[in-house]
Order: sequence, then C-alpha cells, then structure tokens
Amino acid sequence: MNKPILVIKLGALGDLVQSFEAFHAIRTHHAGDPVILLTTRPFEALGRACPWFDEVWIDQRPGLKRPLAWFRLIRRLRGAGFSRVYDLQSNQRTAWYFRLLGRRPPQWSGAVAGCSHPRPDFLAQSGHNRDRLLNHVRSAGVAVGEAAIGPADLSWLDADPGRFRLPERFVVMVPGCSPHRPYKRWPAERYAELAGRLGRRGIASVVIGTAADRDAVATIRAVAPAVVDLCGQTSLVDIGGIGRAALGAVGNDTGPIFILSVVGTPTLMLMSGHTIAERMAPLGPRVAWLQREHLDTLAVEEVEAGLLFRGGHD
Repeated sequence: MNKPILVIKLGALGDLVQSFEAFHAIRTHHAGDPVILLTTRPFEALGRACPWFDEVWIDQRPGLKRPLAWFRLIRRLRGAGFSRVYDLQSNQRTAWYFRLLGRRPPQWSGAVAGCSHPRPDFLAQSGHNRDRLLNHVRSAGVAVGEAAIGPADLSWLDADPGRFRLPERFVVMVPGCSPHRPYKRWPAERYAELAGRLGRRGIASVVIGTAADRDAVATIRAVAPAVVDLCGQTSLVDIGGIGRAALGAVGNDTGPIFILSVVGTPTLMLMSGHTIAERMAPLGPRVAWLQREHLDTLAVEEVEAGLLFRGGHD
C-alpha cells in the first residue's frame, strides 16, 4: 500500500475555501495515495464531505500546559508513516510539529526552516491567497490550474434547501463574523433597513449565521420581522445549497460568504479597512465588494446599489 499524504489546514473557514484548488491539485498529484486532512473540529464535517481526502484527523491544538496531548498528536503523526506533508497552515504551531517529528521527518512542504520543500515567501508575493497557496504546492512539484488538471469539483458543496421552506425569490444575508472581530460587522440595523428595501421590491431576505450572531439577527428581525431566520440551523454544505437557490448574497468578511461565492451565488462582501481585498476577496464567477475604513460609514443606499443578482434582477 502506498504511504499516506498529510495536508494541514486548521482554519479559518474562509481560508479553507480559498484552499480548495490547492486541495484539488494535491489530490490529483497523489491519485494513488491515501490523503489525510488535519484540521480543527469546526471543519470536520466539511473535510469529510469534500472529495479530496480519504480521512480527516482533528487537531485539538493543545496548549503548552497539555504535554500529554502534544505527545499523543506527535506519536500519531510519527506512526502514520507519511511520505509527504503539505503544511498549508505554515504557522508557529505547525512548525513545531515538523521539529518534533525527529531527525528523519517525512518530506515537508511548508515554511519551516530545514524542510525538504520550502514554499515561496508569501510576504514577497502579491496577489490572492488562493494563488499563493497554488504557488506553495507548485513549489513541491504539483501541477496546478484548470489547464493542467481541470477545475476543482464543487458539486458536493450542495444540499437540498427544501426543508427550510425558503421564499421563491430571496437574498442571503450574512450579518455576523468572528466575535473577537466586531470591526468587520456592518451594523445590524442597516441590514434590517436593506431587508425592508428589498422587500418592497418583492425580494425576501434570509439570514444565516451561528449562535454567536443571534444578537445581530434579533436586531434585524426586530425592525424587519419578515426576514427568514436560519441562524444556527445550517451546516456548511447547507449553505452551498441555499446559495445555489438564492438571487444573491451580501455579508461581512466571514466564512459563509466565501462558500456562497464559490458555488456561484452573485455575492457582495462588505469589508472594513482591516481586509486586504487583493488577497482576501471572495472567489467566484460574480463577486464584488464595498470597502470602508470603518463599516459604520457605509450607507444602505450604497449597498443596495452594489448588490448583484442572478437572472437579470440587477
């Protein structure tokens, strides 16, 4: 049996979505080998659903005060007999994984000093994170790009949205983001006003998010009670199915927007000054963004005018 390949990508969600083409390239290059994804618990289901991995391992990301957990993780990595590791996370934590594997680590494609396949210096590169990751795997001898290996299959990123009883014509709104990054949120009151404007045009609004976004959703529905609240009810694959049925999507710089955009939903991202659009903009056939240093200066009229719609509803 061929030796397994390990791909390390721990998060966040938007970063994983921007890694899809690199995952596809690695899977194609190692077509006869078992390929394992090492990720974190929130992305386990997504990793198991996609077609590029045979197994998904969970990194509990133990702290320094949990030496036994570190020992178990390193023992598992050593015992697997990997022939190559693609460290697409390339941070201080994963550099320690390489160092702790001993004097004869597997081939390692990453940023850590002493590895067999050092990636290009990301800080020296311009362009999108997706392209940086493709340069990373290309530097290890992996063919990339549609011309060489065809497009990444995203048909799996779909689920029948029928159980949600969605309106016939609707826009997906994503008003949340990481709780520790409130500066990435366009005010919830303005999402509510936008929902009202869309409603007067015969377009419903469907809000998605996690439990951490419930306050924002409650604020929206207090002003616009007709908004459909799916907060906490959707899996990441569900989001793909909902996006395929939507007229369009609008949201903050947060993971679900990246899923919506890659499945073809016409998508508008609202960016604060902390987001570098050249590197971090969502990917997809119809994507736009509006950016302000502080998102509370972005007017509802500007967002409504910037929305993209499927089927000639612009």
